[in-house]
Amino acid sequence: MLFQPPLGHDWFHPGNIAIHGIRPEDVADAPGFADALPEMLLFTEGLPLVAHNASFDMGVLREASQAVEFDLPNLSYACSLKMARKTYELESYRLNAVAYAIGHEEFHHHDALADADACARIVLHMANRHEVEDLEGLLSKTSQRLLPLVVG
Repeated sequence: MLFQPPLGHDWFHPGNIAIHGIRPEDVADAPGFADALPEMLLFTEGLPLVAHNASFDMGVLREASQAVEFDLPNLSYACSLKMARKTYELESYRLNAVAYAIGHEEFHHHDALADADACARIVLHMANRHEVEDLEGLLSKTSQRLLPLVVG
């Protein structure tokens, strides 16, 4: 799902466009962030969020929510990048490098849905490798913990 970024955060840097390919015209008819956020939160059902290099994504979520004056509920998150560093011995821990290392080579890196799918596959692969059945077990095996998304 694409959405229009909040005012003040709606400048499309050419470098970012080169990475993810999203241009202003791609979101011209998309819902605004304030309209899309409740639907995204409903989808997560209060479960922890997991992202690769999560501090970046959580910072974007936090700042965008503040920009539209949306009070986020208490959310927690985990970072697949940090867990991957404790699970694999790789030269690079970038999302695409870890995805390739686990055999997931057919995805369009920097496409949001494809990146989310790759992150999920990495987390499932790590859980299997550590012989655990849930995120809590994986966090424990990788000496990580859920972090709170602190707003304000």
